[in-house]
Amino acid sequence: MKFPLLPKKKIDSRRYNRYVTPVKPILENCPELKSRGDRPLKLTFEDQLNALLYFHLYEHESGRELIQDLSENEFAKQCIAPEGGISRSSFSEAVNNRGLEQLQFVFKELTKRAGRILPKEFSKFGELIAIDGSLIDACLSMYWADYRKGSKKAKGHFGFSINQGIPTHIFLTDGKGAERPFVRTILSPGQTGVMDRGYQCHDDFDLLQEEGKRFVCRIKSLTTRTVLEKYQTAEDDFVFYDAKVLLGTAGINQTKKPVRVVGYNIDGKEYYVATDRFDLTAHQVAEVYKLRWTIESFFKWWKNHLKVYHLIARSEYGLMVQILAGLISYLLMAIYCHEEYGEKVSIKRIRELRTTIFNELCAIPDSKEYVRKKAKKNKKRRAKT
Repeated sequence: MKFPLLPKKKIDSRRYNRYVTPVKPILENCPELKSRGDRPLKLTFEDQLNALLYFHLYEHESGRELIQDLSENEFAKQCIAPEGGISRSSFSEAVNNRGLEQLQFVFKELTKRAGRILPKEFSKFGELIAIDGSLIDACLSMYWADYRKGSKKAKGHFGFSINQGIPTHIFLTDGKGAERPFVRTILSPGQTGVMDRGYQCHDDFDLLQEEGKRFVCRIKSLTTRTVLEKYQTAEDDFVFYDAKVLLGTAGINQTKKPVRVVGYNIDGKEYYVATDRFDLTAHQVAEVYKLRWTIESFFKWWKNHLKVYHLIARSEYGLMVQILAGLISYLLMAIYCHEEYGEKVSIKRIRELRTTIFNELCAIPDSKEYVRKKAKKNKKRRAKT
């Protein structure tokens, strides 16, 4: 893989090398990307991954800006781009048609590696997986991204480890794609899915229990409940309801297996949460559901700082390639911040990483003017935001 080890000039970005190190052993077992004809690939999978990681690390806002950077930046030309550079057409063809299988492999293996390295918070609750969908603005030419008349959107369906603060699963559909079918695929036996009320489905609650998969899911307040056993709550407590029930109407949509429903009040707003976690206290059930907001925080940070939704692909295939590259970038950042600083991912540490790489680049005489212009451009961009 052409990370900063090329011998053309004395360029040594040790910090960038450190950042991408976790990927290197995974590539040794990665499925080979083969040419579809007799001609060798102009852009190998390693080249494609290099470019995509560089795209997200430096918050490029378009494929055009990335390609320009790879042709002007001495470090990027020698250590990121392949021999002879990358044309816009070659890069676009690769993103929209090649590398998906390999990126899925890298994402899966890097998730395992991060899972072994990163500390586990909230371990007293078991393994918690937040499940949610995120809409992605699409352009009208993306005919496959059906949403509503005059508007195109795709939807990413994510699994997110609350304990370690990292994404674990990704599926992509059009904007109207149903979210519930992905719950059982994302969860493994013993894990607890933490979900908002859009995932309420009584048949699924039964199936999850049969498969040994746990859930904490907010439900609609008017959901019919047949009480089997009611548990005591304190009068002055924010938890006002705790009972074992059958959800739904008998003969129509009632659960076959009993669930626990906890009702509580926060800032004058009532929440009802259904779960099969009878081992937790009512307060702990409420706390687990509150932790679902970690995935919302992830979405916000990921969108704002990695430019993952600045489209560089128009096909469904290409968009999945782009999202996977963004997830891989986030995992690398999570590992880097933990191993270097013992901290979670933060924009402060990522900016320090970028600054360090640029400082290393300043040692190259041909790159000083480029660095000056890039720093000025980044200052203007931050001022706008």
